Amino acid sequence: MGRGARIVITLAIMALSAVCPVASLADDSGLLVEASVEKRLDKAKRASVGANVEMRTRNDFRTMDRVVLDVVGKYKVLSWLRFDAGYRLLIENNEEKVSYKADGDYNNWRPSYWGTRHRVIVSATASLKVRRVQFSLRERWQFTHRPSHATTRYDFDNREWEPTTVASKNSHVLRSRLQVEWNIPKSKFTPWVSAELFNDSVLDKLRLQAGVDYTYKKRHTFTLSFRHQWVFEKDDSGEDDTNLVGLGYKYKF
Repeated sequence: MGRGARIVITLAIMALSAVCPVASLADDSGLLVEASVEKRLDKAKRASVGANVEMRTRNDFRTMDRVVLDVVGKYKVLSWLRFDAGYRLLIENNEEKVSYKADGDYNNWRPSYWGTRHRVIVSATASLKVRRVQFSLRERWQFTHRPSHATTRYDFDNREWEPTTVASKNSHVLRSRLQVEWNIPKSKFTPWVSAELFNDSVLDKLRLQAGVDYTYKKRHTFTLSFRHQWVFEKDDSGEDDTNLVGLGYKYKF
């Protein structure tokens, strides 16, 4: 095994060890698989457009959680500053919900159902390179619209199914992500770690991630990652503290 490969493996282990100790605290685990394509629009490589598809599982890898489709445009205004804007369609398997009476008896049960959310994102990313280490700070605003959804629930008192409607909802979230990458000389591997905060008037979530990218012939990038997420303010999206193993592929041309 060459010296470069040993360095990559050591860095990957160090990055993952910074995240993995919290894994036992998670309520759930899942798999994140994504594939994307990006097209450069000019020779200076300032502007590009891309598309992405993502699949996520939950319930200890057993249940499909969501499928995501998105399109995004990017423009680098300065060597260290880039702006992004895009649209994301989320097709989600919403978890079942049980309500209880004051005495603890069952009130009603709404089974899991598939629904959609629409999201618009705008981001600004600033980067700074210090020798072989690159720091980047991304500030992202996202607006999400969940349409109302007609479904059914079981009423335990009447012992019958009844129609019900999940109300529509809009949300605004500011996401702040700090990421650190190391460009290893003469290596196709790039290890990285990141931390991201979600704010919706209060601190909602914290994500810690660690991973490594492998670049093949400059056009193909494969990613292996691990993510742990804490949820501080749980809402009706049903997200919990979660571990995700990530597999990714990106094609640039």
